[in-house]
Amino acid sequence: MKKAAVCALVSVCYGSAAAFSVHGQTGAAALLMAAAAVAGAAGFMHRGRGEWDLLDPAGLYSLFWLGGQAVACLKLSRLSEPWDAVTWLSLYLAWLCFAAVYAAVCALSERRLRGRAERNGGKTESDRPAVSSDDAKLRRLRIAELVLLLAAWTAFVTEAVTLRFIPLFSPEPHAYSYFHLTGIHYFTVSCVLVPPLAVQYLAETARRKALTRRTALEQTAVMAAAFALPILCVSRFQLVFSAGLALLCLLLAGRRVRAGRLAAGAVVLAAIYVALTFARHHDVTYLNGIFEMKDAATPIYVTQPYMYIANNYENFHVLVRDLPAHAHGLRQLFPVIAVTGLKFSHPEWAALPLYTTKWELTTLTLIYDAYYDFGVIGVAAFAAALGAACALLQTLRVRHGADPAVRLLFAQTAMYLILSFFTTWFSNPTTWFYYGITFLLWLYVSRERKKGDSYERTEV
Repeated sequence: MKKAAVCALVSVCYGSAAAFSVHGQTGAAALLMAAAAVAGAAGFMHRGRGEWDLLDPAGLYSLFWLGGQAVACLKLSRLSEPWDAVTWLSLYLAWLCFAAVYAAVCALSERRLRGRAERNGGKTESDRPAVSSDDAKLRRLRIAELVLLLAAWTAFVTEAVTLRFIPLFSPEPHAYSYFHLTGIHYFTVSCVLVPPLAVQYLAETARRKALTRRTALEQTAVMAAAFALPILCVSRFQLVFSAGLALLCLLLAGRRVRAGRLAAGAVVLAAIYVALTFARHHDVTYLNGIFEMKDAATPIYVTQPYMYIANNYENFHVLVRDLPAHAHGLRQLFPVIAVTGLKFSHPEWAALPLYTTKWELTTLTLIYDAYYDFGVIGVAAFAAALGAACALLQTLRVRHGADPAVRLLFAQTAMYLILSFFTTWFSNPTTWFYYGITFLLWLYVSRERKKGDSYERTEV
């Protein structure tokens, strides 16, 4: 009943925001969408009796998907247009179908867990005595992160030698886009999974009160080597994504992050981000010319984050407005087309045009390909399927939340929800490559789950 009330409140805010936006009241529309984002996030994150789960998937999705639309409703750029009814409906169903199915599946899972607990004398899995992880598992986790780091650096060196340049030292504005060898680049960008493994190793070692200065320095060096690759590739996204995964895994490991350290880390990350922007040879004049802000005096530190959020929704609106015919699955099946090599025998399947406000601004939204394939129905079906999957993942987190592979799986999916305004994610082969590595990690680190041979279970 509570979740139904949340959906109703968000729906009222959504409809009101659409009405205000149609009549040019952009400020009011943005405030109403912001209210919808807060209401949706609070409704799913609040567990009752003062308990909160700030990493609830539906809560994160509500906050960032609806919050991103609040930013887009401001219409600060000349690239922005009033959205038509189909755009508003698609964006709304992308949230409603996710939230409704997520709530329903979570409720069903909770009933099954309660039934199982009743059959076991009232005890749940989280009530069982915790067992300590053994040294072998901790060693395997360390080996896994080192092998992954070595593979990433080997792939990077292979690309650099073959292509004869490193993006950081190239004068070309879009050098990072050309630094790519088919198949090899997947391993280069897998460096983003190393920091979240390293922080889990540190957290587990600290929990066992076995953390030494040498171990801390070694893991710091591992993370620095992993972060160096996005910098050399001039990939701001990979840098931010990797840092986000590390932070989420740290929180999932039950470690408190002090506000001061978090702020310091954010400052360092922002400084590197700005430096990489200049390394791409994207100066203020270049960016302002592309973003076409209505107020030319808008500072770049406002313009850039605004456009990197808002224009993705504008790109979706352009798709709705200009798409001549649906692709009937070719966009969302691209990972299969790429892995099987069909993109070489049928290049037209992988060459479907993008519909964007400008050719330079190619970031999309989570539902772009779903609409491209099947329209509004495709958006609703995709959102419902994603909601069900996230509910099952939340259940897996509750039951096995101390397993490093489960944490990494959950952190990846949480990042895709947090950055739902950014791109299509689940029709990107890299996403499934990351999931594949995570599955292999589970087979290697978490295999042979016998009594006395598992990571300590913690309540989440």
